[in-house]
Amino acid sequence: MGADIESSSQGHGKKGPGVKKQKKVAAKVDMTPMVDLGFLLITFFIFTTTMSSPKAFKLNVPDDTAKEEEQTQAKASGAFTILLSKENHVYYYEGQLLPDGSNFKSTNFKELRSVILDKKARTNEKDLVVIIKPNEQANYKNVVDVLDEMTITDIKRYAMVDISQGEKDLIRVTEGG
Repeated sequence: MGADIESSSQGHGKKGPGVKKQKKVAAKVDMTPMVDLGFLLITFFIFTTTMSSPKAFKLNVPDDTAKEEEQTQAKASGAFTILLSKENHVYYYEGQLLPDGSNFKSTNFKELRSVILDKKARTNEKDLVVIIKPNEQANYKNVVDVLDEMTITDIKRYAMVDISQGEKDLIRVTEGG
C-alpha cells in the first residue's frame, strides 16, 4: 500500500441528447518512489558533507640535545615565577627562590604588566618561562587576569604549577599571617 493522492474533478460540460456521458476516473499518483528519492538525496548529502576537522595545538618540546646541567641553568635564568594570594596580592621572583628570600618581591596587578615586560626585555625569548602559582586563597578572577597578561604581553611559554611549602611560608610571613 503506497502513499496515494486522489484527484477528482467535477466538470460541468454539456449534457444533452447525443452527448455521451464520460466516466470520471480518479487519477492516482503513487508517492512511494518520491519518498525513496527523498531519502536517497538526504543520504547522499549527509555522506558528502565535510565533517568538522579536529583542531590540535602545536606542542613545543624542549631540546634534548643539550646537556642536562646547561638546560637547568638556562631554565633558571629565564624563569619568572608569579605567586597569587588573597585580596589581589601578587608576588614574584626571578630564577630560583633564594634561601633567604631576598629576590621575593611584591607588586599589584596594575604594575604586573610592566614587571613582565621588563623581564621579557632582559631575557632571551627562547629561555623565558613564566610560572604561575596560585595559593589556596587566590581567587579565580586573579588567575584569569594573569593568564590574560600572558596573552597581552605575548609570552609564548607559561605554566600553572602547584605552590611549594616554602613559597606558602614566605607569603604568610609577608602578609603577616
